[in-house]
Amino acid sequence: MSSTTQTTQALRPDRKKSRLHLDILGLGIALVMVFPVYWLVISALRPNREIRSYDQTLWPTSITFDNFVRATEQPNFGTAIQSSLIVAVTAVVGGMIIATLAALAIGRFRFFGRKALVLIMILVQMLPPTAMLIPIYAQLNAMGGIDEYWGLIVVYLVSTLPFATIMIRGFVVNIPVELEESAMVDGCTRFQAFRRVIFPLLAPGLAAASIFALVNAWNEYLFAYILINDNSKYTLNVWLMTFTTERGTDYGALMAASTMIAIPVVVFFMIIQKKMATGLTSGAVKG
Repeated sequence: MSSTTQTTQALRPDRKKSRLHLDILGLGIALVMVFPVYWLVISALRPNREIRSYDQTLWPTSITFDNFVRATEQPNFGTAIQSSLIVAVTAVVGGMIIATLAALAIGRFRFFGRKALVLIMILVQMLPPTAMLIPIYAQLNAMGGIDEYWGLIVVYLVSTLPFATIMIRGFVVNIPVELEESAMVDGCTRFQAFRRVIFPLLAPGLAAASIFALVNAWNEYLFAYILINDNSKYTLNVWLMTFTTERGTDYGALMAASTMIAIPVVVFFMIIQKKMATGLTSGAVKG
């Protein structure tokens, strides 16, 4: 047996031990991340008396669905769903359209200030949204956008544009321009070439960018709370405040409502998870 083979066999136990340690570490991190979600769901199924008890257990002694019933019977539940759907869907669809057009322009055409534009988008993405809260409020107030859906939609749409544009641009530059030119030679217009050739190849990038935009629009609280003051236009996250009254907080119904609010994003993520995983890696190969 050669010395190289003996050395390789000697290293294998160390490699297996190292891999086992990494697996244990990964499992521990996963448990820490999953536990808050587990506690949310379990609390939604506990009776209120058990939630308020000092003797907490990892599994409820009794399971009830009364919390979900009270959550759905809370005033403005239907209007809150409607408001969140209007704002989130419009912001995501509008953001993806504008980001795709911007990514095509930056990735396909050469124009003055192109690199500066990309740099500005990166710098804007680094700014915390709360730092721009006062000027955004003042500008929307002057334009009549307070208590209007379109004001909140514009804020969510603009906040996701830099990230979505940069991500989709990574896919655009990876698509050979010859594919588009071949389609145009065969008789397609530029728009037809984009729809039939380019757009299907951009699907993974659009999936990754859309889930980011959806999470941002669906789960955001601060801007929705500041810009919408009409109870009938509250989004779901602001509507959760109604579970806290002068008599206290209905924690069971609050947990049940929070669980229901999380379901649409989870379902959307499960539908596009394969394309999203591809989008998060493929678009970063070249840029």
